Amino acid sequence: MKKNLMMTAAAGAVMMSGFSSAAVAEDLTLCWAAWDPANSLIELSKDFEAQSGHNMSFEFVPWPSFADRMLNELNSGGQLCDLMIGDSQWIGAGAENGHYVKLNDFFDANAITMDDFIPATVTGYAEWPKNTPNYYALPAFGDVVGWTYRKDWFERPELQAEFQETYGRALGVPNSLEELKDIGQFFQGRDIDGTTVYGAAIYTERGSEGITMGVTNALYNYGFLYENPDQPYDLEGFVNSEGAIAGLEFYKELYDTTVPPGSSNWYMGENIDAYRSGQVAMQMNFAFIWPGVEADENVGGGKSGYFPNPAGPAGQFAQLGGQGISVVAYSEKQDAALEYIQWFAQPQIQAKWWELGGYSALKAVVEDPGFATSQPYAQTFLDSMAIVKDFWAEPAYADLLLPMQERVHNFVVAGEGTAKEALDGLVRDWVEVFEDEGKL
Repeated sequence: MKKNLMMTAAAGAVMMSGFSSAAVAEDLTLCWAAWDPANSLIELSKDFEAQSGHNMSFEFVPWPSFADRMLNELNSGGQLCDLMIGDSQWIGAGAENGHYVKLNDFFDANAITMDDFIPATVTGYAEWPKNTPNYYALPAFGDVVGWTYRKDWFERPELQAEFQETYGRALGVPNSLEELKDIGQFFQGRDIDGTTVYGAAIYTERGSEGITMGVTNALYNYGFLYENPDQPYDLEGFVNSEGAIAGLEFYKELYDTTVPPGSSNWYMGENIDAYRSGQVAMQMNFAFIWPGVEADENVGGGKSGYFPNPAGPAGQFAQLGGQGISVVAYSEKQDAALEYIQWFAQPQIQAKWWELGGYSALKAVVEDPGFATSQPYAQTFLDSMAIVKDFWAEPAYADLLLPMQERVHNFVVAGEGTAKEALDGLVRDWVEVFEDEGKL
C-alpha cells in the first residue's frame, strides 16, 4: 500500500508546506468520542502539527455521554470545538441548524472529491439532504456492526463433531441469522476448559443508542424499512411490517437463548469485556474493536475470526457506524480547521490512518491490492461496508431514537407486550415527531 502511494505523498508534502506561512499558527480543538481510534488520531495528528505549525488539542467524551455533551455544545453555539467528528446521524441537524460549515466550495477549490470515498460513507457521513451533492463533512472513520468469534473454539475437533451431529453442518462462520442463533445456542452454558461460557454478547443498552444499533441488524434483514421508498415519512406497513415483526422476535429469541446472565444493558464496552475475558463465543460489535482484539493476549494472535452480519430472509444488511469530520460553524478558527480537513484527506495520511488503527473510507486505501490481506479483519470490513444501512439522520434524530430505545428494550429485554405492539407503538411515536417537524 505504501509503495502505491509514494507519489501522492510527495505531492501532499508540497501542498502542506505552505500552511504555516499562509496563516497564523492556531490552537485547534477537535472533539470526538473517547475510544481507541481517538488515541490513534492523536498520533496521526502530530504530522499535521509538524507541517502546519498549528497546535492540536482534543476533547474526547465517553460514548454513553458523547451525544448529550456534544449536541448540547452545538445547540448552544459553543466555541469549544473547531472540528467535530460527529456521529453519522447528526448530519441532518448539523446542516439544517447551521452547526456545520458547508464544504462544497472548499472541496472544489482544493480538488477534494467525494467520488474518492466509499459511497456508503459519503451518503452516511457527509451528505444532507441524503443523495444530494451537498457536503457538510469529510468521511473520517468508516465503521459498521460486525461479528467477532472464538475461532480457536470453533476449530476444536470435539465441538466440531458434536455440532455436525446436532445440526448437520460444520461449525463455522454462519451464512444466515438462523445459523448464528444455532451457534449461540450451541455454546450457551457450555463448559470450555472448566469455565461456563455463553453464546453471544449483543447490544441491549437502553440509555443512549445501544439496543437500536443492535436490533437493526436483525430488523433490516427481515424486511424492516424506515419509510415507504416511494413516499417519504409514510411509515405504516414498513416500520411495522410482518417481516419487521419477525425480525424483532428473532432478536428477542437471541437475547433469551444466547446471552450471558446480567447482560440486559450492554453496549460496546461490555461486549468487548465479555469477549476478551472468555465469557462468550461471539460478540456483536462495531468494527473499530478489531485491532484491539488482534492485539489482546487472551483472544488475539489467530484465536479470533471476523464475519459480516449474516443474511436474513429479506437480504443481508448491517448497521452503519462511523463518522465524518466537520468544521464547526461557531469556530473562530475556521481557516485553520479547513487546513486540517485538507491534510486529513490526503491519500498518504489516510493510508497511515489505517495503519494506526483508524478505518479509512478513502477508495485509494481500501481498494489497494494489499488492503484485504493487510489485517485479519480487513476483508470483513470491506464486505461489511458493502451492506450498510443507517438509522434516521433527520434533524429530529434524537427524538426518533428515544422512543425506539424504549419500545425495543421494553419488548426484547423486559418482555413487555408483543413485537407487533412495540412496532405499532413506534410508528405512532415517529408519526408524532414528524408531525411536530412539519413533515406530515
